[in-house]
Amino acid sequence: MLAQAKAFIDGIISSPNMVQRRPAVNADRESNIRGLYIIGDLAGAPVIKLAMAQGYEIIEHIASKPDAVSDDPNMYDVLIVGAGAAGMNAALAAQERGMRLVVLEKGKIANTIEDFPEGKWVYAEPDEAPSKGKLWLDGARKEDLVKRWNDIKEENNLDIRTGEGLKSLERQKDGSFIARTDKGKYRTRRVILATGQRGNPRKLNVPGEDREQVYHRLYSPKHYKGEDILVIGGGNSAVEAALTLAEENRVKLIHRRDSLGLVFQDNKRKLDEAVAQGRIETVWNAGVAEFGEAEATVKVKGEDEPKRLPYQHAFVLVGAELPSRFLKSLGIRLENEWTGNPIQALLFVLAALVGLWFAGGQTGAATPPVAGWGLALASLGGLLFTAIKGSRWSWLGVAFLISYTVYGAKLGHGLELWPYRDWGFRALSFFDRPWSFWYTVLYTLLMTFFGLQALKRWGIDRRDKLQIWRYASLLSFQWVFFFLIPEFLFKWAVEYRWVGERLASDPSFSEQAWRAYGAVYAWPLFFYTFFYDPHQVWIAWGLILSFVVIPLFVIFQGKRYCSWICGCGGLAETLGDRWRHLAPKGPTSRKWERMNWVVLGAAVVVTVMMLLRDTYAVLYGPAGDGVELYHLFADVWLVGIIPVTLYPFMGGKVWCRYWCPLAKMMDVLSKLYSKFRISRFHIVSNDKCIGCTECTRNCLVGIDVMSFAIKQETIDSSNSSCIGCGICVSVCPMDVLSFSATAPENGLVQIETMKAA
Repeated sequence: MLAQAKAFIDGIISSPNMVQRRPAVNADRESNIRGLYIIGDLAGAPVIKLAMAQGYEIIEHIASKPDAVSDDPNMYDVLIVGAGAAGMNAALAAQERGMRLVVLEKGKIANTIEDFPEGKWVYAEPDEAPSKGKLWLDGARKEDLVKRWNDIKEENNLDIRTGEGLKSLERQKDGSFIARTDKGKYRTRRVILATGQRGNPRKLNVPGEDREQVYHRLYSPKHYKGEDILVIGGGNSAVEAALTLAEENRVKLIHRRDSLGLVFQDNKRKLDEAVAQGRIETVWNAGVAEFGEAEATVKVKGEDEPKRLPYQHAFVLVGAELPSRFLKSLGIRLENEWTGNPIQALLFVLAALVGLWFAGGQTGAATPPVAGWGLALASLGGLLFTAIKGSRWSWLGVAFLISYTVYGAKLGHGLELWPYRDWGFRALSFFDRPWSFWYTVLYTLLMTFFGLQALKRWGIDRRDKLQIWRYASLLSFQWVFFFLIPEFLFKWAVEYRWVGERLASDPSFSEQAWRAYGAVYAWPLFFYTFFYDPHQVWIAWGLILSFVVIPLFVIFQGKRYCSWICGCGGLAETLGDRWRHLAPKGPTSRKWERMNWVVLGAAVVVTVMMLLRDTYAVLYGPAGDGVELYHLFADVWLVGIIPVTLYPFMGGKVWCRYWCPLAKMMDVLSKLYSKFRISRFHIVSNDKCIGCTECTRNCLVGIDVMSFAIKQETIDSSNSSCIGCGICVSVCPMDVLSFSATAPENGLVQIETMKAA
């Protein structure tokens, strides 16, 4: 039982993990080890130009520090691990800044590029981004680029120690490091890790894989002629290798599944042609069990006897993996590591709540409130102390206490959740304003503060007009429709008769300022639109908004209401933006999206009962109970406490994605429109995807965008939970994705083709 519970919890907390996890770094790319920075492919720079930019920028950051250059002749100012694009550009920038530096490289300069197939063209994209630093980059054959970089190393007399990899790293009491290699040790003030991950090929871990004729890269395909060759893998690298080798060899492509996975459409077409012509033989649902001297043992699913396939050379091309063991040996944490003690964090949270219970004076015990406050503050202090020391479970406890307090006390005096019952609402109300008002103020200020940061990050810094308009829209709707109108302008409109004498004098309109939220929040998100004695104005507008405006909006904009208008989605897109990469991913998390069917169904049932309860007396009690339960579970726990608690751990769209009934209603409409081909909302792809995963990583609703892009399949609301935020379009370094008003017939849109070398 405990094992099942642990497996269930582990599945939830690991759901945000990408297939390739990254080291955890802050905004300055500093790891959890102070003074150790991570840049390049390892830190999410998917193309050479962006890796170079990170190398230059990290030195600019270090140079701004007062101790950037040391007077100690026995200490390096910076030790750079890796002589690729990021590492070399960092070295050149550091040398320009007068820093004493050394570069350690376990292989050769530009090792990843050096391992490209001969003659491969290297692109200098994205075109619109200017190169930073002294390292040369232009479109060129890989041999020319590698030679140019080696010349730059010699011309600038860079101290690059090739064939010397970092083995261990020790941080000293003074903040410096001792780095050890097989050839010596180095004392340095700071370390920059720029090793990349593509040079760390994934292996099958089967007997014989270390044989001389088994490779994990294809370097010179023209050297092989008339041989039996095995290619293992189902991605673009394996398919391209098989196609190239098949020109002068007998090639068998072995893949563990029954079809290709994330493969470019052009590669798939070429492979199908080669198979049809007999130039390549495919072995599906198969895996190599052993590499012998001249034969490989291959087990095929559903077959009792393994196959014995002859080969002179084999190429295991199943991707690269993060050098996790190496990183962990250095003490570097990976993203989404659940450190700390969950039981300890839970006890701190419970103790804090018990302390608040006694502090509120509602226990009936003789314990003085000061003792309760002491317990609450001591427990909170312990929680914060362990959180700052690195316990992620404690940070979860802190997030829960904040969300639980904010929403648990907002219900109104006497309705608060334990331990705030009968005192929490009053304690948080001041300046003659109730806590519900200050909650709206806090909500709006948080959205504004973090919204401006997100606007700068995605809009201004990237010069992306779409994101500038999107965040301006979110902030405008929050300030005008979800703050100023319900809290101020509505009351003034009634007081000064801006709405006319008739409406201003009608209590069912003038005394229900809270209904102003329904001006933009449609039913069933604004659950109370049609009951509790609404004025005809609100009924009419509620019907038009929910069943005319929203359905028409969805035709042209899909579910963009969630990312351009909605205040619930607005907090997720602003406060939650910094954790968007932690949105749950994978098929299990997509199954969780079915939960909003339950919430939508509950909203429909309770609304119908409320509308019919005056006609059918038997519904009166159940309808009232239904409203209270829906309010408690949906409006308090599912909208507020749970999702806001989980923002820093599972991204910002927890409510919107898993429980919002309006999102589900729009989802149903979108699928219906797509089925009848009247939808005008689509994201299309060209043929330039490089499989960098940036689009998938930054999707706030966890869509595997890359799987659509790499196969040039259209994304719409019929095959995904897309909310049209456009971050996948903005973040793509190759300009692969774009919005389209019409879906292409074949699912392909050729926007721009690669230029020939």
